[in-house]
Amino acid sequence: MTKHSVVKRIGSIVMAMALVLSLGMPSLTVRAAEPVKEKSIYDLPADFSGKTVILHTNDIHGAVGRYAYIASVRENLAGRGAEVILADAGDFGQGTAYVSTTKGLDAISCMNAAGYDIVTPGNHEFDYGVPQLKANLATAKFQTVCASVLDGNGNSLFQQHAIITKGGVKIGFYGLETPETTTKAKPEYVRAYKFLEGKDLYNCSQAQVDALKAEGADIIVCIAHLGVDGESTAKGCSSVDVFKNTKGIDFMLDGHSHTVMSASSNNLPIQSAGTKLQDIGVVVIDNATKKIEDNYLLSLEGLQKEVIADAVTTAIIKRVDAEYDQAFGKSEVELNGAKAPGNRTEETNMGDLVTDALLWTVTQNASNITVDKDHIVAITNGGGIRAAIHAGSVTKKDINTVLPFGNTVAVAYLTGAELLEALEASTYNAPDALGGYPQTAGIKFTLDTRKSFAKGPNYPESTYAKPSSINRVTIESINGKPFSKDDTYAVVTNNFCTDGGDTYYVFRNSSAQFDTGIVMDEAVMDYVKTELHGVISADKYAQPRGDQTILK
Repeated sequence: MTKHSVVKRIGSIVMAMALVLSLGMPSLTVRAAEPVKEKSIYDLPADFSGKTVILHTNDIHGAVGRYAYIASVRENLAGRGAEVILADAGDFGQGTAYVSTTKGLDAISCMNAAGYDIVTPGNHEFDYGVPQLKANLATAKFQTVCASVLDGNGNSLFQQHAIITKGGVKIGFYGLETPETTTKAKPEYVRAYKFLEGKDLYNCSQAQVDALKAEGADIIVCIAHLGVDGESTAKGCSSVDVFKNTKGIDFMLDGHSHTVMSASSNNLPIQSAGTKLQDIGVVVIDNATKKIEDNYLLSLEGLQKEVIADAVTTAIIKRVDAEYDQAFGKSEVELNGAKAPGNRTEETNMGDLVTDALLWTVTQNASNITVDKDHIVAITNGGGIRAAIHAGSVTKKDINTVLPFGNTVAVAYLTGAELLEALEASTYNAPDALGGYPQTAGIKFTLDTRKSFAKGPNYPESTYAKPSSINRVTIESINGKPFSKDDTYAVVTNNFCTDGGDTYYVFRNSSAQFDTGIVMDEAVMDYVKTELHGVISADKYAQPRGDQTILK
């Protein structure tokens, strides 16, 4: 990357972050480890006649105020003579109160207003269950394609592929979904469906390419919610793995790992636009040659809002803000909402706050707990913590943005040996980031990442492996008292984990469990208002409390 492009890159990132903060959204984490070619609207040619342009987004995660910018780019390029197709690679229906309050439906309204043509669902589209997802998509003015999710009869859950013709060019699109959905969405909601992985996923991809070619497609584009992160790569289900094992893909529009890239690290034609509209992906096709001639990311620099889309999104924002933007407390500190380094790699002050709240919620009425109070601990998956809380007033929207999934506080009874297994499984790839990384309360433990994870067979109905032995985790104490593998502990967590979500199959298989029905964000708000008297203090939460020791 040239010095000029680096300066532009920094400028556009700063602008994107400023726009997010102005909407009350969490700050962005830019992952630009892959090659990045970026332009601004000022760099584009004045005349796009004879071109078809695919604009694409991914992992918008409820940043609804950004859809008006996407719509403006569509209109801008159409005004320059381009034929425009707008696509999305999933995870649009979850992430902020602006979409979660209607279980994803308002995301569809925003996408309709922005003028989307074709999408593939992400794993978080399944967070409200398939009937809700189907009902949401029934209101869509765009097509939904996904070939790798099967129902109980082995039939595709969605339309598998489609051809969109622009400027005489037949562009074939098909969609692929990450098999991690089995543990990245609430398992109860997806257990009846099969998410293809490994060779089955590759064969599915090849079948779509072959079918589209047989139907006369000139260019074949895979809309993939697969990603290129460590979890996807470790399971052989990344977009790179699929591309390498499929003949005939001309381009991949990727999502899931929130990566900012205009090509994969080995220069494959795979592009991804980060998250919350850090950038807009652009693929330029020459209609005469029917070939892709360019691709890049378009920064937000110089973009204007398109009026119709802005009216729709503004109405949604105002409605939600009226209910959720009321302060109920204050924080004296910045609470860490980052992924890595952060909630998916190590203990954080945010993780301490959330697990303290879970523990407090259950111990307020411990009469229904069958173990002594000193045997009650809390664990939540770091991937469920989605945003920071800034110093200053704290609103319901802040807490809902941190914990947007509507999960409830639940309890699982585990032996000490099972608790060790859960910690070992949920840190298997540390120090790399993992959604299942445990944020904890009441457990003091050491994680030795210098030792290897002893990989056993995958847990049933899971993409994660059971440890064949405990090599890396040592529990020093439980609530200040000696730990015993033979004792029974009540583990306060969330119903996503008790259902086997992320790496926590051992919770699902526990001897007993129950759900309090208390939503996690409400539990945290009640804890702050009641136990902390409305103040998240620097004395208690300025730094992580030091329950976890990581040896590297």
